[in-house]
Amino acid sequence: MANIIELHADVPASQEGNVFGQFDEHLKLIERTLNVTLISRDGALKILGNEQNASQAKKLIEELVTLANRGNTITRQNVNYALSLALEQRGQVLTEIDKDLICNTIQGRPIKPKTLGQKEYVDQIRQKMIVFGVGPAGTGKTYLAMAMAVTAFRNEEVSRIILTRPAIEAGEKLGFLPGDLQSKVDPYLRPLYDALYQIMGADSFAKNMEKGLIEVAPLAYMRGRTLDNAFIILDEAQNTTPAQMKMFLTRIGFGSKVIITGDASQKDLPRDAVSGLDVALKVLKKIDDIGFCQLTSKDVVRHPLVQQIVQAYDDYEKKQKPAAPRKNTRRSKENV
Repeated sequence: MANIIELHADVPASQEGNVFGQFDEHLKLIERTLNVTLISRDGALKILGNEQNASQAKKLIEELVTLANRGNTITRQNVNYALSLALEQRGQVLTEIDKDLICNTIQGRPIKPKTLGQKEYVDQIRQKMIVFGVGPAGTGKTYLAMAMAVTAFRNEEVSRIILTRPAIEAGEKLGFLPGDLQSKVDPYLRPLYDALYQIMGADSFAKNMEKGLIEVAPLAYMRGRTLDNAFIILDEAQNTTPAQMKMFLTRIGFGSKVIITGDASQKDLPRDAVSGLDVALKVLKKIDDIGFCQLTSKDVVRHPLVQQIVQAYDDYEKKQKPAAPRKNTRRSKENV
């Protein structure tokens, strides 16, 4: 049996509720995962366990305290991700990621990458002219791209923001929609509007939209245009055809930055149709000035249940893939 050691971590009384979680749920999660015992007394946290586990727990608690002191609300997702990094012997990563402030929402909430995958995605957007952000729902592909677009717009690095996505129903036939053309396409673009409202505020968004500095339009509207000095985001790119993707990529002009986001596991194209995103990832992979960022279930920052759902579907789909046919290694009778 490994020797049990005792370590201590200082947790300010003002941050105990934030770091420990509601009903100490964060502490219980750390105890279960790292096989340690955590006891809070008089502003100090006692850590009991074998040397390796107790040391990991101490570093993890100290990292959560640092995040809390910077004004972050510690969530279960933060703790889960910190634990996964601790088990991979990659401590203190969260505090480094947390230094990267993209911008603030209209309510003053900071927008930052929360995982290594998101940090890489944001860095690629800064460095490359075109970036493909591919990954499951909840990984922040569109939201982080939108935050980067608003930041570039506010800093006058670009003169306008263009947001587009293919207008395809998500597996349902909606029939004829009432209203004018804008009313018909708005339901498909609603997620883009929602993100912009949260980051910019409805008034600022409406004013810039009226001036033509922000444009939200279906992908079909991009044909025949040249988009100079703009920050362009193509969302739901898995629902483009190869022809649409080629058309979109050849619209890019001087001084523009383009982000293409999609989830290859959630295609709404007809069963036999090829996705333009899949083709583009194969065709363009050797071009140095194009960035590719593959986000995974580890980068999901929605409710922890979403991460579990994404992982469960990934596991299920892997099992459903037919195994490659086995080669017949038996010699025929004629060769015996």
